[in-house]
Amino acid sequence: MRKYYRIYLLYWLITCCFTVNAQTILKYNVNASNGWIPYFISNSPDNPGIIGELVPLILSQANISIENHNFPPKRTNYALENGLLDFDIVSPSWFENQDLGDDFTQSIPILTIQENIITLDKNAHKWQDINQIKDKRIGTIRGYLYHNDTNFIRVDFASERELIKALHRERVSAAISGDLPALYWAKQLNIPITLAAIHSKGELVLRLRKQHAILLPQINAAIIQLQQNGAVNKMINKYTKKRSI
Repeated sequence: MRKYYRIYLLYWLITCCFTVNAQTILKYNVNASNGWIPYFISNSPDNPGIIGELVPLILSQANISIENHNFPPKRTNYALENGLLDFDIVSPSWFENQDLGDDFTQSIPILTIQENIITLDKNAHKWQDINQIKDKRIGTIRGYLYHNDTNFIRVDFASERELIKALHRERVSAAISGDLPALYWAKQLNIPITLAAIHSKGELVLRLRKQHAILLPQINAAIIQLQQNGAVNKMINKYTKKRSI
């Protein structure tokens, strides 16, 4: 991160007098991922999720305005490809060969996303090695893809929330979930869980249409600033950590 900080801060300082600042308005779909809790939480203006809060914070820090749109989630890619939207938040790991497409560029990583084996505290010692899932019944989300699901027996549930409840009821001993969704629902349901072995790992970036690539130094500098001053971790903790009494 220090390398990113030096390179992009220097570039931003050199070019800041020539960038398009408050005059630039980027179009964004606020409903792009309305089911991806706690990254995006729909119909919750006061608590719109980690990315739901970080996106306007990043762009405000970069002195770039956002024009919010409300396309249905499934229309987002079409809208991006046809210039109706200017950016979204994705992980390169979701794309074949991590290629975001010829029309797009990307920011530096905003935060890491990770899938873990999740389990109750008392069973954590059984799941510290990813190979321990082989031929075992593992809780999964119906419709989700898992890169190694031929190695274990899927037990599908409707959502991350239901996975946590299934662990509590001991319907399964372990499950696979994103770390932050698991921690969010564990907090909401007051069911302590442990993040055991890592299943997969990636990073979230801002995917930007190349016609706006001149804005990347500002965006990257804003991301670095929010990481350095603790704002990103503070946002994560807001949705995943229990408050001390």
